[in-house]
Amino acid sequence: MIRHPDIRFAATIAARSARVAGVLLVTAAMVTATSFAQTVPVPKPAPKGRDGAQSGGGGPAVTGATQAPPNPVIPDPRRNVPSSIFQTFDANQKAQAAKVSAYLSSLQTLVGNFVQVGPDGSKTQGDFYIQKPGKVRFEYDAPSPIAIVADGSSLVVRDRKLATQDVYPLSQTPLRFLLSDRIDLMRDTNVVNVSADDVFVSVTIEEKQALVGTSRLLLMFGAKDGQLKQWTVTDPQGYDTTIAVYNLDTSKKLDPGMFKIDFTNYGPAPG
Repeated sequence: MIRHPDIRFAATIAARSARVAGVLLVTAAMVTATSFAQTVPVPKPAPKGRDGAQSGGGGPAVTGATQAPPNPVIPDPRRNVPSSIFQTFDANQKAQAAKVSAYLSSLQTLVGNFVQVGPDGSKTQGDFYIQKPGKVRFEYDAPSPIAIVADGSSLVVRDRKLATQDVYPLSQTPLRFLLSDRIDLMRDTNVVNVSADDVFVSVTIEEKQALVGTSRLLLMFGAKDGQLKQWTVTDPQGYDTTIAVYNLDTSKKLDPGMFKIDFTNYGPAPG
């Protein structure tokens, strides 16, 4: 059983958590139905450039002025997004969803920094690297030994200190929507809410699993620049993990080796 606190973050993304020793790890989205989410402190972050990854000079390159870490917008825990098979959207909501779909589909690479707020309110930071389709790497600032890597088909939560890693199908994480080469949110996902104000355009996606319950992914984009700002994953137990991203760069070329999963040193390939 996974016992490192960073795993809680992984469990939330997977939306398959229920109660197990660990904390959500933003992208390690796939803790199995036998793994359970719990409210324990979110880990301190992980060193950059771990596992021999070539991250291009110690962290993501940024286009324009470097930004300070943002304060993530934490959703109201009392919120209740109605879910109905008869959910309908007006023309403005459909137009907003279409803009978000076009933006996500236009991305091929995305590099930046993130701030994570766990269910207990604790904050951690790190760097992330996305190469579409299907590849992602999350690195926490030291001293965390955890790294999350997806190679296009599998996703691993790796603990360098323990020399272990847990492997999950990438297809089971709600964040696969961010990693898809092309996506139409209204057609390809179960959108249950679209809203917009002067600051954010927000889209909520819901997934139901018979054995573990309902999870939600709330994506938030800048109303003015249209860029991804943050997401919140709500696991079946109702625990939220929020990730705010900043210093985004869509032009950086990434080393394919960053997304290679090492089954030799960390155990056999799945199956």
